[in-house]
This record gives sequence, C-alpha cells and structure tokens, in this order.
Amino acid sequence: QVQLVESGGGLVQPGDSLRLSCKYSGGTFSNQPMGWFRQAPGKEREFVAAISWTGRSTYYAASVQGRFTISRDNAENTVDLQMRSLEPEDTAVYYCAAGRNYYGMDAPGTIIDAWGQGTLVTVSS
Repeated sequence: QVQLVESGGGLVQPGDSLRLSCKYSGGTFSNQPMGWFRQAPGKEREFVAAISWTGRSTYYAASVQGRFTISRDNAENTVDLQMRSLEPEDTAVYYCAAGRNYYGMDAPGTIIDAWGQGTLVTVSS
C-alpha cells in the first residue's frame, strides 16, 4: 500500500521561506497525482496544491497562489512544496496526499488514496 512521509516543517518568521518534502513508497508514483493539504488549529483540512502525474500541470488554492510552488521528481518518488512569503495564517499541519484524480482534488469529497502523517509549520514572530 502507498505510504507517504513528510519532512521539512518547523518554526519560521513572517516573510520567510520553507520547503516541505514528501517521500512516496508502495505504489507507482509516476502514475499518481499528488497534492498538499493543510489543517490549521480549529479548522477543517483544506486543499493547498495539486500536481499531475507528469508534473506538467499544477493548480493552487487562491490563498497560496503566487507564493507556493508544488513540484515532483518521478525518479526520486518525491513531491515538494516550496513556500515563500509565509504569513501567520499559513500556520498549520501540512499533509501530503496521493490523489485518485488530478482534476477536482480541491473539491469536497475528492478521493485520496493515502495521507502522510503531517508536518507542522508555524509562522510566528
């Protein structure tokens, strides 16, 4: 079965950058759309970004568009999330996700084949 392990979270100041990474195993990574989600304290989990299985297509939540970049390396079975200009509102546990479908990964009820354990990102001065 698919397993995902995130890394790279931590405490940063507003305006800083941070890169999250997710290592995929147990399936065929190059056939799998991937995404990142996050859950802030007291809030529901929300979509952040998605990337197609080839890596040629991506899309983002409006709140992170222009600041975050999702990328993947199909040779290394990794998917990364580069975060720039971080804001306190970006504080959350970030989850890597192996999606069933690329289109609609941001929609309620989207099917996720596997979740990572989550990595905490705290943006605070």
